[in-house]
Amino acid sequence: MVVISPQVARTPRETQEPKPLTFEVLRDLGNRVAEEYGLVFTLPDDVREIYLKLGIDLARGNGDGTWRLPIPARFVIDREGTIQAVDADPDYTRRPVPVRNLIGTRLKLRRRAERTSGSCRQRRWRTGSREPR
Repeated sequence: MVVISPQVARTPRETQEPKPLTFEVLRDLGNRVAEEYGLVFTLPDDVREIYLKLGIDLARGNGDGTWRLPIPARFVIDREGTIQAVDADPDYTRRPVPVRNLIGTRLKLRRRAERTSGSCRQRRWRTGSREPR
């Protein structure tokens, strides 16, 4: 499991907390990967003001001067690079528990494989593409 984040630096508020992630964090400079998946939005001016009052300078944290964020999303990608499951929700407060999500997805994939014993091919999507293979 990896996390992809546009942030190049933790915010002052985050540096006061213990580092919460125990797995690898990959940097998505300029939100390029998130943009490819259609998952980027720009914060409106009124929200920017609130962030700044809370000491959160997203433009600085992103390292590219923008006030853009990715929509929280989880992708299950198999070893062949095929997206098997997606969970994306613009409401950042609704995030499934990663382990529970992965276990549930794995069970669904196993059941699907058992049902489609070769006569029906799964619809497969290449990573970084919105077109089926």
